Amino acid sequence: MTIDSITEAGLEWLATGTGVLGSGGGGRPRIGRLRLQTLLDDDQYPDEIEVIPPEDLDPDATITSVGKIGAPSIGSEKLPKGDEELRALRALERGGDCSVDALIPGEIGGANSFAPLIVSLLTGLPVVDADAMGRALPKLQMDTFFINGHPVNCAVITDEKGNTIVYEDIDLPERFESLVRATTVELGGTAAYAYPILEGTFVKEYSVHHTLSLCHDLGRRIHEARAANEDPTEAVCDVTGGRRLFSGKVMDIKRRHDEGFTTGDVRIDEMEGDRTLVISFQNEFLHAELDGTTVATVPDLISLLDETTAEPILVDDVQFGQRVDVVGIPAPDLLTTDEALSVVGPEAFGYDHGYEPLGTSCIGGERSGSGGV
Repeated sequence: MTIDSITEAGLEWLATGTGVLGSGGGGRPRIGRLRLQTLLDDDQYPDEIEVIPPEDLDPDATITSVGKIGAPSIGSEKLPKGDEELRALRALERGGDCSVDALIPGEIGGANSFAPLIVSLLTGLPVVDADAMGRALPKLQMDTFFINGHPVNCAVITDEKGNTIVYEDIDLPERFESLVRATTVELGGTAAYAYPILEGTFVKEYSVHHTLSLCHDLGRRIHEARAANEDPTEAVCDVTGGRRLFSGKVMDIKRRHDEGFTTGDVRIDEMEGDRTLVISFQNEFLHAELDGTTVATVPDLISLLDETTAEPILVDDVQFGQRVDVVGIPAPDLLTTDEALSVVGPEAFGYDHGYEPLGTSCIGGERSGSGGV
């Protein structure tokens, strides 16, 4: 079921759903939800956000993405001024000599799902029911726009001190990532962005469709399962076509900050049994091994959920002693092409094996597989 608007009533559902698809990263959904709720409660802004399906985009419409970049742990501690994404958007319009007609999330995971919604209330621009990843991923070149050949025509980075950096006509997305990552570290570890300048035709073909609607529905189903004393993790599997990979207790967590990323691994042991699951991460959960055998890897999603509530647990919030369910969710089709796997597959992150998919995904389209435990 798709949505045509977002109101205050659905914010909690959206926050939970984006947390699941964030695969441990994308920034804290709670922070994005609170920022958005503050605006919705303010009488000077509209009471709802217009959401438009990607299929209805005018071919000549001008679209861009806004959000945050940097280590999630720093982004959770460093207070924003609040207008960074809006200033990035306006600088992009000036630098690109254009007027943006609609916004789209660069990734659907975590707080970055809320950034276009916040800017929508500030500007009146609609938000496209789609994104460029179908999840969250740690590097800028890992979105479906750049994977499918869109140029880095114009991009802007801003911070809470008023610094604004404009990039034009960067030759490679990988170079763009390196430049922006270094800038973000210099600006204190987190910054806001707007990029690139897109046309409606390209967004129609190369975005992951209806992911805002999916997050809204996923969060609703999780909350309904809790209220009915049903298994909310089963609801996650049913909605996403995913499956429960493991259940256990967090026994060890190693985190470090490395060149603008939060990296490390978490060890989870069975409560009744002797099996161990180890999940490695770089801002997001990327790779899961059960007793040394890979059971899930990027671009498929690995989500860590509270065992009782299925509330998603972020990389920065994993703690010793937590009892968790680990769910694997098949990646959207746009992340499983040969071109995409060269950028977001396991070998792109240094793992010495190819990609073995979990199954058929419902992210970006109607689910043709079924969930299960």
